[in-house]
Amino acid sequence: MKHSLAKLYAAELDGIDARLIEVETDVQGGLHSFTIVGLADKALSESKERINAALKNSGFKPPNQENRKIIVNLAPADVKKAGSQYDLSIALGYLSASGQMKQFAGEKYIFLGELALDGALRSVSGVMNTARLAAERGIPYLVVPTTNAVEAAMINGVTVLPVATLTQIIAHLEGRKKISSQPQTVPTRRIKTGPSILDIKGQEHAKRALLIAAAGGHNLLMVGPPGTGKTMLAQAALSLLPDPDISEIVEITQIYSAAGLLGEEPYIAHRPFRTPHQTSSPVSIIGGGQHPRPGEISLAHRGVLFLDELPEFRRDLLEALRQPLESGHSVVTRVQGTVRFPARFMLIAAMNPCPCGYYGDDERNCKCGQYEVERYQKKVSGPLLDRIDLQISVPRVAIADLRAKTQTDNGELDALREKVSLARSRQQQRFKSQHVRLNSEMSSKEVDEHINLDARAEQFMRGIATKQLLSPRGVYRVLKTAQTIADLDNRDSVTQNDLAEAFAYRLREQQ
Repeated sequence: MKHSLAKLYAAELDGIDARLIEVETDVQGGLHSFTIVGLADKALSESKERINAALKNSGFKPPNQENRKIIVNLAPADVKKAGSQYDLSIALGYLSASGQMKQFAGEKYIFLGELALDGALRSVSGVMNTARLAAERGIPYLVVPTTNAVEAAMINGVTVLPVATLTQIIAHLEGRKKISSQPQTVPTRRIKTGPSILDIKGQEHAKRALLIAAAGGHNLLMVGPPGTGKTMLAQAALSLLPDPDISEIVEITQIYSAAGLLGEEPYIAHRPFRTPHQTSSPVSIIGGGQHPRPGEISLAHRGVLFLDELPEFRRDLLEALRQPLESGHSVVTRVQGTVRFPARFMLIAAMNPCPCGYYGDDERNCKCGQYEVERYQKKVSGPLLDRIDLQISVPRVAIADLRAKTQTDNGELDALREKVSLARSRQQQRFKSQHVRLNSEMSSKEVDEHINLDARAEQFMRGIATKQLLSPRGVYRVLKTAQTIADLDNRDSVTQNDLAEAFAYRLREQQ
């Protein structure tokens, strides 16, 4: 047999970014062997059996029925390859190199898809990420399983070809029956479910703090006895947040696609709300693993990460949150290299004031000693608390207020959401930057550049700094919160009252 070589393209995920992989298939005469080289994992090594069955059941001669030496090289060879998305490119490369199908312009396509034994294509992860790669590299066509097509078509600049079976894509590549491209996907936003802020009775101070946190993307800590509504307040945060825009939907969907968590949904058109359990490992929260995957903080990107019973989480896990809270991304370092995952989330945490939960409660006596109270509260370190802008007490609600009949006014909720949305719009117009969207994301340099204090506010801020009530980081975080309060009132300049309210939310640090 004449020696033949074919080269096609597939993709590998590096964090949430896709990396172009060349799939080179060499077929020559000799004793039968089928070898895949290029740091392939177990799932990829097993693709030989899927490809053999899929080709046979699609009417072609599979590799295991011919005396041919087949070598598949996945380049670059020093990058680990994982997953089943290479099945389609390897099968087409073999058919092309063995002369069982016409030659085609392989450099114009990226192929993704797992083969079933009957030749059908099954969905794979990271399709939107690969579509973005194709658009950036100028590769015109992306071939994906039909179930992944809607997801991939959210990216402009690439033509997505939805494929159901191996024979269908072969007929297209040989020019016998063209496949219609997937229309551009316009995401429809999903209606929010769960409690709204209007469902919460009493707790006006907490609801005000929640409004400020939603408007500026600030972190919030709620401390109070069991059953006072801390969890419900956290869930109600979603009712205040505006719907994500197209760029945010793409960001969120890329993360969930890379993690293989899209399920039946082609995209994520709502802000995520993640509630990991206290027994979660650092890797599950921060991200990582043998093949690094996004953790909970990345899955909460552009949404809310709620940590209930904060002191019950592992100390090393809580300390690992410090860097992502500052930078907006998590960094996973391995011997093979470093992977960055986006993690721009709003942290809402809740905790009891002591182990029994009733320290400082007016209704029930605390059973804990002073040492136990201090030891419990110190499980949350000062450096972590310093990164939480709003720290409030959530006291018990009076029974009379709890049983009072209230009527939910959707117009009032819409007004609150509009207020948050307008405050966020003011911030985006102020920064005019892709890396900074909200006040909470500002660096100290950007705080100095964008936040204007009137004379009385400047004097008030100097007084706080002189008494050393806050760390330098705390001072800047108070300024960010004060700017959000001004934005909610549709004002450019920060007043003394804005600063006083923002500073009041930090007083728990001093207790």
